[in-house]
Amino acid sequence: MLESAVRNLLAQYPDILYGFADISYSPLAQEYPSALVLAVPHGKQLTPGSYTEPDFDAAICSSRDRLEAFLEKLEALLKEQKAVYYIPPMAQNNETDLLAEFSYKYAATRAGIGWIGRNDVIITERYGPRVRLSAVLINAPFTYGEPITESRCPENCRRCVDICPCKALKNVRWDAGKLREEIIDFHRCNKMRSAFIRKLGRKSACGLCMAACPFGTPEKAE
Repeated sequence: MLESAVRNLLAQYPDILYGFADISYSPLAQEYPSALVLAVPHGKQLTPGSYTEPDFDAAICSSRDRLEAFLEKLEALLKEQKAVYYIPPMAQNNETDLLAEFSYKYAATRAGIGWIGRNDVIITERYGPRVRLSAVLINAPFTYGEPITESRCPENCRRCVDICPCKALKNVRWDAGKLREEIIDFHRCNKMRSAFIRKLGRKSACGLCMAACPFGTPEKAE
């Protein structure tokens, strides 16, 4: 059975969070009704006290490399099982609307992996927002996770809002009906990150809002 085979593979990677989501809300569901959503922890779980931009960039690159290595094994399994699948690109379509073809983070809420924080990124109980997401769309049914439809962030927590260097976060608590622009001025955030392209050869990684989150830290575990 396909689901058992996928779960058995994931059991070999106990630090990777995953869940299956019904994506009937997406136009892609006509071909792929299910999504396997993956959340790979960053190579280093940074906090404001240990944060530097180069360290954060290295942490997300480390999780990217681990994710890509895992996806190779997963694709080999799916081909062996003769499953029809598609991995939608993470990259955004353009610099105007800054939208990707398929939202990994919304699918993660549908799979029960986490919720969207005031910083407009996925928050998980285990790692906070310090994860790299991916989704594999599959033309097969699965046992779906329980969707998370409301924020689990404390009512009075605004650490990510206060630490944002460009003041792009609007201190709005997420629920499944919220639009992205209600939570973040994404053009302001992108403009600040893009200003570093000449200096760094890439956009600034800027993960201060992730480093500030208490979820996934020893402090939260106490």
